[in-house]
Amino acid sequence: MNLKLKNKIAFITGSTAGIGYAVAHGLAREGAHVILNGRTEQSVGSAVSKLKARFPETEISGFAADFGDRVQVDPLIAALPKIDILVNNVGIYASKTFQETSDDDWQSMLEVNLMSGVRLSRALLPAMKERNWGRILFVSSECASLVPADLIAYSCTKAAMQALSRGLAQTTAGSGVTVNTIVPGSTLTEGAEKFLNDQAASQGVSTDAVSNQFFKEVRTTSILGRFLDPREVADTAVYLCSELSSGTNGAAIRIDGGSVPGIL
Repeated sequence: MNLKLKNKIAFITGSTAGIGYAVAHGLAREGAHVILNGRTEQSVGSAVSKLKARFPETEISGFAADFGDRVQVDPLIAALPKIDILVNNVGIYASKTFQETSDDDWQSMLEVNLMSGVRLSRALLPAMKERNWGRILFVSSECASLVPADLIAYSCTKAAMQALSRGLAQTTAGSGVTVNTIVPGSTLTEGAEKFLNDQAASQGVSTDAVSNQFFKEVRTTSILGRFLDPREVADTAVYLCSELSSGTNGAAIRIDGGSVPGIL
């Protein structure tokens, strides 16, 4: 299937690993020019080199910037070229009880998870409307609905992201621009792999045993009953960034393995 993404210019925040990198990989595979982002020059350079080795004919570059530091954000936005596709993926979390979560914790997560998308969309959406084509995609989380007790602040930022996405979509009426959200479930990112390995080592069991326990005791609503591969999330994301997704706007698309109960 031709997704008609060749030579489109895509910027993906938080894309040196995990879901963000998988989305960048999928877009590069379709011939899009991909701009990666991470917090350090080293992480960005490594990810760019890795992706270039896989797709030598595709234009791939990167910008290092920490979206928790406003001083780094404004120059990044000013340096970006014309962007056809914006994927707001960057995110941080702090696993703490509500009482333990400080104002600084809340502010940090709001800055990175929510305000990164606010600032980038505010900067890039007007030109997309002028060109009458563009895609903005937010990467939310099942936590926006499930709200684990140790991730209340993170979950709030992800719920706010979905409201932002819907609101921006409503401003694109009558244009060729779409704004959507994907809602991934528990995904086997590098962070999740570290969690599984650490738990397996401390309990003296296999990582498979820890994973099975997680879905039996914690993520009990999951129908899939396993961690998603980042590529499974990225495949849907890439489609929503494509020409073929023109009929989808203002939507929140769940890729959660059925962990969030649906409404019939």
